[in-house]
Amino acid sequence: MTLILRGLVVHTPKNPFRESGALEPFSDGAIAIQDGKIAAIGNHVQVAERFPQAKTQDCRGGILLPGLIDTHVHYPQTRVIGAMGYTLLDWLEQRTLPLEARLSDNKFARELALEFVRLLLSNGTTTALVFGSHFQGATANLFGAAEDVGLRIIAGQVCSDRKLLPELHTTPEHSYHEQKMLIHRFHNKGKLRYAVTPRFSLSASEGLLEVCQTLMDEHSDVHFTTHINENTDEIRTVAELFPWARDYLETYDRFGLVTNRSVFAHNVHPSELELARLAEAQAAIAHCPSSNAFIGSGIFPMKRHLQHGIRFGLGSDVGGGTGFCLLKEGLTAYIAQRYAEDGFPLTPAHLLYLATRAGAEILGLENTVGDLSVGKAADIIYVRPEEKSTLEVHFRHLDSVEQLLGSLFTLHGEAKVEKVWLDGQEAILN
Repeated sequence: MTLILRGLVVHTPKNPFRESGALEPFSDGAIAIQDGKIAAIGNHVQVAERFPQAKTQDCRGGILLPGLIDTHVHYPQTRVIGAMGYTLLDWLEQRTLPLEARLSDNKFARELALEFVRLLLSNGTTTALVFGSHFQGATANLFGAAEDVGLRIIAGQVCSDRKLLPELHTTPEHSYHEQKMLIHRFHNKGKLRYAVTPRFSLSASEGLLEVCQTLMDEHSDVHFTTHINENTDEIRTVAELFPWARDYLETYDRFGLVTNRSVFAHNVHPSELELARLAEAQAAIAHCPSSNAFIGSGIFPMKRHLQHGIRFGLGSDVGGGTGFCLLKEGLTAYIAQRYAEDGFPLTPAHLLYLATRAGAEILGLENTVGDLSVGKAADIIYVRPEEKSTLEVHFRHLDSVEQLLGSLFTLHGEAKVEKVWLDGQEAILN
């Protein structure tokens, strides 16, 4: 059966950083869904004429958008959000790692996994690149919870063998065998994918990074994700641990971990050589603006990344970030670039692209999700303003769709994700 969603439809099937007219709106629009995929998009009258037997769901009280795509989020850290007054390394030691160590308890890990996927969905995130747990069982719980609700996730067991709590450490041999089991069990199972995930080279020995290289070589379609250049103290420590390395990126590059399958979180303090190498390798960045502000790491040098042609998408970075909402991340990115010394003038079209299609592109999913083009998976969210809110006033009175989209990002706290469709099936939000 065909389902038509009628309402204000907005997406970015093109890249607004590269071409004009990337924002495609339909004021009285419609999306036709068949067999879990988008069968048509356009003006309601035209779509309805093509599918006269379709059931129509009226969504004219808000806005229909592609499902949001989070390119960096930590499953164990939901309960760390809001830990004020720390910089990165103190925040890890005092607030984050003690909680992550508790995921050795499978019951607790399952509780957090269910909580995590529910919060992703309720905030409109339908695809995510997720830092899993240091524990194999807890990471399996994450995959299971995502599969149960139909989320599209790429995730992996986090590996470290130094500089953290001892209970979070592994050995290269042990990590290899545990990750091989997870890859065999979950990679390419339905909508699940695996990502090799060293926490950062600060906590990974050369032997452990060699294991990551081996896993990437043995499985040509797994992803890779880690952190880089987030904080100046972190960068100094990495330089001390790898005296042979020209820069932070080389600690990964020597082991073949800088490729078009790699997504590096943050990159707030890159060198020009690092940017050139990232561009050459077609590696990508997860830009996490609220986390960079909240932990005091700095402002993402967006213009420099664009000048080098480096791809990037938005990440919530829960729990260093201030919540799961990618609309909030878009607003924070906009504000940060406004007051950055050499900021990029972002528009609502840029923000929507960064929260949707840009993420799909850096995860290699641009032919599957990221916008509402015909043939893509029907991962769609319906967002509407709260009654009697400022945002509701804007929805009633603004004539420009781009202005309305700007209001949605700005007043995201007055918006509710009313419905989510995953492969055309309405998800249960609770």
